[in-house]
Amino acid sequence: MVPWTDDAAARLTADGKRLEYRCWGPEPEKAPTLVLLHEGLGSVALWRDVPERLVKATGFGVVAYSRAGYGASEPAVLPRPITYQTHEGTVVLAEVLDALGIETCVLMGHSDGATMAAIYAGSVSDMRVRGLVLIAPHFFTEESGIQSIVNTGGLYETQNLREKLAKYHADVDNAFWGWHDAWTNTDFADWNVADVIDHWRIPCLAIQGDDDPYGTLAQIEEIATRIYSPFETRILPNCGHAPHLEWPVETDAAIADFCARLERLEREPVAFG
Repeated sequence: MVPWTDDAAARLTADGKRLEYRCWGPEPEKAPTLVLLHEGLGSVALWRDVPERLVKATGFGVVAYSRAGYGASEPAVLPRPITYQTHEGTVVLAEVLDALGIETCVLMGHSDGATMAAIYAGSVSDMRVRGLVLIAPHFFTEESGIQSIVNTGGLYETQNLREKLAKYHADVDNAFWGWHDAWTNTDFADWNVADVIDHWRIPCLAIQGDDDPYGTLAQIEEIATRIYSPFETRILPNCGHAPHLEWPVETDAAIADFCARLERLEREPVAFG
């Protein structure tokens, strides 16, 4: 088991790769843990001040790690297969939780990371996972979202996006093209993992901006249609793909309220939704 530390040099091994991670707040044996899974171009550093905010808002411990190819983690093998989110959300995440000694947790993912959290909850029987916080999740492809990724590829090649991302990724081309080329692969058009929702048996909070260029509210509606467990949503107005950065006060409050009720649920029946 690796140490619970905020040392930027900390590394753990999962799926044969050395991955950077950082921890904030109480250790797993002292409080529940929020496990943060980043977006398709994210990393530990790109969560910015979110971990510290969540420790303060919830009293939980918080841990974030960078998947292979991102941040200071080892590069990923490219091209990524179109099933990469399922692999990350089952094989890799399971090893990360074990390495960190997680005891009770809420999986909190953004974009690709939300999809991976959703896949884990619907594919792996793990009593440590008590809830899901999904920010801008993807369960199936949408033409508008794919076009936004194509457009982002243009910005990477012709504008200063590569320079900006290079501040956060040791191998920026590995990070960017691994994400871009998987999503724009023609075989990805039929990708759909919505059936994992059918197997959730834990409460879920979904947070989405109503002006997200990468996914529409159809993704949230898919959850509402299929879920059997307690479910609530926060749809934020005039908000794009990153509610936790664009609407931090509202997002933190929703997550804190959700986590508080999860803790009460461990002790007594409470109403969700």
